[in-house]
Amino acid sequence: MTDEKVFIFTDGACSGNPGPGGWGAILRFRGREKELKGFAPDTTNNRMELTAVIEALSALKFPCSVVLQTDSRYVADGIEKGWAVSWRKNNWLKSDKKPALNADLWDKLLSLCEKHDVRFIWVKGHAGHEENERCDKLARSFL
Repeated sequence: MTDEKVFIFTDGACSGNPGPGGWGAILRFRGREKELKGFAPDTTNNRMELTAVIEALSALKFPCSVVLQTDSRYVADGIEKGWAVSWRKNNWLKSDKKPALNADLWDKLLSLCEKHDVRFIWVKGHAGHEENERCDKLARSFL
């Protein structure tokens, strides 16, 4: 794993919830940037937030040390507070014994976090954070 950090910024958007959605990501490494974006015809905002992170981490060609910024508390807390790991250990059941939503995407994300050293940082959305605003624009370009 490289000691150099990859910086990733992500956002997801949905028109209606559920409804058509988009996601966007910016990857920054050694002064270079790559933008990614995608669309889903019938989805939720949380699925788009997760998809943005999954697609960005999947684009990395080798194990990396990553600082990932997202405006999704759902995603950041799900990893940083260990919720997703607990859900997986409990066969995708939450502490209230109800099914964890988006288990398919959480499982993919956890697998990627096992490959990469990822630190999640929450940033306030729609608050002038340059990269977050760019990711929001990428995500909304499909809506």
